[in-house]
Amino acid sequence: MNGQLADSQNGADSRHDVAVIGGGPAGLSGALVLGRARRSVLVVDDGQPRNAPAEGVHGYLGHEGTPPAELLATGRAEAGRYGARFRTGTVTDAVREDPHGFRLTLADGGTVRARRLLVTSGLTDELPDVPGLAGLWGRDVLHCPYCHGWEVRGQPIGILGTGPLAVHQALMWRQWSERVTLFLHTGPEPDDEQGEQLAARGITVAAGEVTGVDTDGDGRLSGVRLASPAPDGSGGRQETAVLPCRALAVATGLTARAGFLASLGLVPQPQEVNGTVIGSRIPADATGLTEVPGVWAAGNAAQVTEQVIGAAAAGVRAAAAINADLTAEETRLAVAEWRAGRRATGLTEVPGVWAAGNAAQVTEQVIGAAAAGVRAAAAINADLTAEETRLAVAEWRAGRRLPVP
Repeated sequence: MNGQLADSQNGADSRHDVAVIGGGPAGLSGALVLGRARRSVLVVDDGQPRNAPAEGVHGYLGHEGTPPAELLATGRAEAGRYGARFRTGTVTDAVREDPHGFRLTLADGGTVRARRLLVTSGLTDELPDVPGLAGLWGRDVLHCPYCHGWEVRGQPIGILGTGPLAVHQALMWRQWSERVTLFLHTGPEPDDEQGEQLAARGITVAAGEVTGVDTDGDGRLSGVRLASPAPDGSGGRQETAVLPCRALAVATGLTARAGFLASLGLVPQPQEVNGTVIGSRIPADATGLTEVPGVWAAGNAAQVTEQVIGAAAAGVRAAAAINADLTAEETRLAVAEWRAGRRATGLTEVPGVWAAGNAAQVTEQVIGAAAAGVRAAAAINADLTAEETRLAVAEWRAGRRLPVP
């Protein structure tokens, strides 16, 4: 079965087992697993993947170097084969519609109803305020050595210092190149121990604020421009140097895309590394379950440092937990319905014994007691008929097996 686009009518009038908010690796992996579990799944995605500028996905076994768009297209096709549906849109609000489900509102005014939510909306990278960075983001302006380090190995690599983790970044990137420069920019000065570590690893430290970047004829990064305070004490700055640089590592602000969850009481919380806040995430347990029953989160929305393969794995874990939760709910409802059906006929816990009237229901009035007697009598007759039929069949079969004189 191929995945289909869900129109507004389908999205509003039918309740899906699961609505997946975000169609990246986490969301598509979750949709795939849920589809294979025979769940009805709708993936709502705004078509703006975080890694779109990157040339390829790395560290994902079996998909090494695959362009991000190609990976997503493959994922949609695979999830679609198991019935997953897709809708282009941006979720702006999420509310609990009843004890058993949720209603999503989309930017285009449409609505989606689902029994469970899997939030895989990812995060937004907030770049430092330096002219020229945005145009090079994902190509020469980078954030993760495991995602991009091999491609820039051995080249002049710069680290843009904006916080206490800049020295840590520089020491990490040193593994991929012997030519690393830490641009202090707005970050703190290294302490004595950090200065010794940088010197021992041959990492250059450049003081001054970065005012911009230079590019070559092919539009690729070629240098970083530095400025220092003007010597006249006026408070102005003067450009002092342009240092060669082919890749610039920056620490972006990693902000979970989760504003639409506020109506449910889910607010992103700070995520720290070594005591430094690096972004915000939706708190969730190991399966992705949030503090709101029925809502799971996976991928970068729940863990800002997750790489592609980890996000996909988190989507799988969350999907399995969601299916288990739905199964438990369906079992509870089925047992309640089964018990109600038994009570309706007056059948007790003892096979062959029925109760009716005030013996079964102390508040029953006369006509109600009479009706209960009728229901019980019909059930008893049906039970006796079934028993007599079984006995007659057994006797008939036994007679067929008797030898002919």
